[in-house]
Amino acid sequence: MVKILIAEDDQDIRELVVLTLQFNGFDVKSVENGALAVEAAQQDVFDLILMDVRMPRMTGYEACRRLKEIDTTKDVPVIFLSAKGQEAEIQTGLSAGAQQYILKPFAPDELIGTIKKVLGH
Repeated sequence: MVKILIAEDDQDIRELVVLTLQFNGFDVKSVENGALAVEAAQQDVFDLILMDVRMPRMTGYEACRRLKEIDTTKDVPVIFLSAKGQEAEIQTGLSAGAQQYILKPFAPDELIGTIKKVLGH
């Protein structure tokens, strides 16, 4: 089973994404910020990480950069979820190491489609 880590500080969005992924057969763990995402990714093995950009304690960009510096997590694909859709924001996310950048609000089908594309399914 594909295991996905979600880092999202907004509880409603986090719960919606968790339910969407579980409904589509994914094993899901969720955390509230980038710092917890870095910790969780080192304690378990994930196939993919979904991360909000703007979070307390550590932004998604910082967390992604940190994960890409760690041997055990550097190859785990990261997809950013963000309401910030300016080209500069998207480029910052991609240059931090993300595979994709999904703009909020997004349709569940779009999220699942992007995850499957990144995972090569």
